[in-house]
Amino acid sequence: MTDSAGPGAGASATGTGLARRRRRLWLRNTSLGLGVFVLAASGTGWAVYEKLNGNITADDDAAAELARYEKERPTALVRGAQNILLIGSDSRSGKGNRKYGRDSGTERSDTTILLHLAANRHSATAVSLPRDLMVHLPDCRRPDGTRSGPVFAAFNSAFEVGGSACTIRTVEKLTNIRVDHHMVVDFHGFKDMVDAVDGVQVCLKQPIDDKDAKLRLPAGEVTLNGEQALGYVRARKSIGNGSDTDRMDRQQRFLGALVNKVRSNDVLLNPAKLYPVLDAATSSLTTDPALASLRGLYQLVRGMRDIPVEQVQFLTVPRASYAYNANRDQLVEPEAAQLFARLRSDTPVAVTKSLSKGSPADVPEDPGVKSGNTAKGRPKSARNSFEGRGEGAYEFAFDYVEQLTGDVKWPVEQALSPAGTPPPAPTFRGNTAAEDACG
Repeated sequence: MTDSAGPGAGASATGTGLARRRRRLWLRNTSLGLGVFVLAASGTGWAVYEKLNGNITADDDAAAELARYEKERPTALVRGAQNILLIGSDSRSGKGNRKYGRDSGTERSDTTILLHLAANRHSATAVSLPRDLMVHLPDCRRPDGTRSGPVFAAFNSAFEVGGSACTIRTVEKLTNIRVDHHMVVDFHGFKDMVDAVDGVQVCLKQPIDDKDAKLRLPAGEVTLNGEQALGYVRARKSIGNGSDTDRMDRQQRFLGALVNKVRSNDVLLNPAKLYPVLDAATSSLTTDPALASLRGLYQLVRGMRDIPVEQVQFLTVPRASYAYNANRDQLVEPEAAQLFARLRSDTPVAVTKSLSKGSPADVPEDPGVKSGNTAKGRPKSARNSFEGRGEGAYEFAFDYVEQLTGDVKWPVEQALSPAGTPPPAPTFRGNTAAEDACG
């Protein structure tokens, strides 16, 4: 009995132990396989991260130059609000850029946009600054280490003279708005971004045949690839009225359509499409050191993902033809001062496609030249205080913005209106990312 029982019990015990050992071996092998898979995935993720991270170039020279002039730079008024200067370089020295012209060894800012992100991240306002706007450039450090003297010149020459640092200091002196971050992108990076989202749709009222822009397109709805998009936003002579203002309006509408395309689910929720977008967005990108990493960029944009597209607004700073040169621009006051003051104080800005006569964006092309009126203390009429259009009034505009946003004792909107009359918020001509490009 014992012998017969023993083997039976022994066989049962031996079978259970073998099964357990096999199960442990299977689990160990499975865990090892999963571990290898996780490590491989992590390695791939790390390689992708390093690739994208390495695409970005830190603008250390600009950071050093700005630190040199820290005491003269505007202070930020609203905690959490951010102002980013976006600079499109016309450099021909980068990969694939020589086809757009001879590389002279210099570059100018082909497009400059001041992007304001509200502190509550409920809105974003992108303000185009005309490249031909006549401004006062400060003394700037040239690429060879020498310094330029202060000069009254076209805005885009700031980038040629002293790069992004000179451009930032010029913008800050012009607007009295602190520039927190900056990004510089060249032609190649712009094209890749458009191609990465499989093109952007625009609507053309008339066909385009522009040899200078290397652009030939039919009328109607057209989806532009990167090469075509670059020609479209840069073309000037053959589209619209040929003005730089018309070109900036076109750039703004295109950027709105691009924002819509990038934020669409088929891009953001599809890793196969998202990676090329990230790669294109970081390639050919030079930023201040704080943004020169994926972590830095993520911290900046994570609060932007919930901004409704109808609150992503584009407009051009109120401008008119410069009194002494029709091929140059000057600010229109008090409209420009109103805009700058609202951005600096993080006050909402409204845009609309069309405005009634006399509204802030109803800008005359040839305002003429009048003598500017200075005002001490509270002005009787902001419009009268800014009726000058010459260089003297231009300087006064800067002083007035500083007065409004510095030690002023009354609210900005009240200061920008006749005494005792609370005005409605000004509306500027522009568009939003929610508007259908073909609507």
